[in-house]
Amino acid sequence: MSTPDTAPTPLTNFLRQIIEADLAQGTHAQKRWAGTPGDAAHQATAAVDPARIRTRFPPEPNGYLHVGHAKSICLNFGLARDYAGVCHLRFDDTNPEKEDQEYVDGIIDAVHWLGFDWNDPDGHENLYFASRYFDFMYRAAEYLIETGHAYVDEQSAEDMRANRGDFGKPGVNSPFRDRSSAENLQRFREMRGGQHADGAMVLRAKIDMASPNINLRDPAIYRIKRAEHHATGNAWCIYPMYTFAHPIEDALECITHSICTLEFEDQRPFYDWLLDRLADGGLIATPRPHQYEFARLNLTYVVTSKRKLKHLVDSGIVSGWDDPRMPTIVGLRRRGYTPTAIRAFCERIGVTKDYSWIDYATLEGCLREDLEPFAHRAMAVLDPLKLVLTNWDEAMGAGHLEPCQLPALPHGAGGQTVPQRHFLLGREVWIEREDFAEAPPKGYKRLFVGNKVRLKGGYVIECTGCVKDASGAITEVQALVIPETKSGTPGADSVKAKAAITWVGAHDGVPAEVRLYDRLFTDAQPDAGGKDFLALLNPESLKTVTAWVEPSLAQAQPDDKFQFERHGYFVADRHDHASDHLVFNRITGLKDSWGK
Repeated sequence: MSTPDTAPTPLTNFLRQIIEADLAQGTHAQKRWAGTPGDAAHQATAAVDPARIRTRFPPEPNGYLHVGHAKSICLNFGLARDYAGVCHLRFDDTNPEKEDQEYVDGIIDAVHWLGFDWNDPDGHENLYFASRYFDFMYRAAEYLIETGHAYVDEQSAEDMRANRGDFGKPGVNSPFRDRSSAENLQRFREMRGGQHADGAMVLRAKIDMASPNINLRDPAIYRIKRAEHHATGNAWCIYPMYTFAHPIEDALECITHSICTLEFEDQRPFYDWLLDRLADGGLIATPRPHQYEFARLNLTYVVTSKRKLKHLVDSGIVSGWDDPRMPTIVGLRRRGYTPTAIRAFCERIGVTKDYSWIDYATLEGCLREDLEPFAHRAMAVLDPLKLVLTNWDEAMGAGHLEPCQLPALPHGAGGQTVPQRHFLLGREVWIEREDFAEAPPKGYKRLFVGNKVRLKGGYVIECTGCVKDASGAITEVQALVIPETKSGTPGADSVKAKAAITWVGAHDGVPAEVRLYDRLFTDAQPDAGGKDFLALLNPESLKTVTAWVEPSLAQAQPDDKFQFERHGYFVADRHDHASDHLVFNRITGLKDSWGK
């Protein structure tokens, strides 16, 4: 399995302690296979090294992965990496109505982009699909029926739900629970043969309807569902339930540590029950996998429910799964986040069993730390106001354009020659509208009548006034250039300026579409406490402006990242940016603006 070049130093946690104890005790060194050599399930484990730690990342291909999945990816692949093991990428594709090859391809791309793969050191590809085990799962279901551990239930869904009971009331046995194994087997085969309608019956595990754990009250393990599967087509009209398929997949792939989020903790007894029954029958390898749970990622100002994310997409609230406001991995990527920043974030927040919320600012902080050393600086004016240097022609020469430059990386380039940005200063430039005030507040140091500032990388200027239109709106600021004060020359300090402001020359500046993305929700926990998340949408989550940017940005390529001085970090949009139409997305500001 590949190792990201900049993997952070791992922090210890309870999962690492479990793995280290298992390795020390040789817990998984004696794994044996009891299946029939040559069958599909046995072939899946043919390349397994029994002494190697094996984890898995098992997404359902019913949507694009989000930042919560990124935590699971980094955890499972990271543990395998750090303990010389292997992590499998497995698609739990047991629900054909909601799954699609598009999502399969998107998940593969996301895992690769984060810096991981699923190959053994010897090159064996550990890429699996639940659908490839459908034959084995069907055989396992028949085995449970034959041994009296499963039955076909023909109750209506409403009756099953009512008879299941609740936390204060035990369940009621189905009237079909005591059928003979032969009857159940016949009915199950009829289900398989398409002789019954969708929803007419289900196969249930036969455990304990009085169990205090409702998940053990004869859970459904197969249902009839006529739906075309993205991989198997119409070969099946019955499909296993996730809770039945998942432990079988783990066992067939010889997973040693099956790591899930805490919502699966109550499912662990069924996980163990099923694998114990199948091990008793010699259908799976022993020792079998064990499930361990950790707290999922709860990140402020986002929702991670796939259902809710899909609603945002389908309703047009966002432009797609990769909208830069989405917490999906494709959205974060388009927003300008880096794999290094996301891996560092996942390592920093740690792994625990405690339910807690992580501030979105933590994720942004990891990104700033990653971008700061290498993101080239550039000047951009997002709210343009024209500045005219009224004495330019007399002081500098009519039509003169003064070459200026600034370093692209102000702190150096790791021992290499620091690249320079070049631009031209002339009679007219663009400045930020907020850099001029008619009635400056106390402490204001930028342009107002009589005040001197430096045009960054250029000359000191003195403000003389402004021009307004008929409505009273300011359309132009006027100033005098002070010759012999250019930055980097002997006279640079001859005139004191209280501030330096960014600017873009009207002669060589380039227009650009700049998308100012912000958090999608105004509430820190939009997905908690039964809130209506749609009522908490941030109306300011996207503003689009026409800006002027310095000429160096005309060469920007999609996904190139920059620090726009004063404004924050920006990325050339990976889809819409082109040489004849520059498009930049704001990734994040230079500091947290929400902490207040």
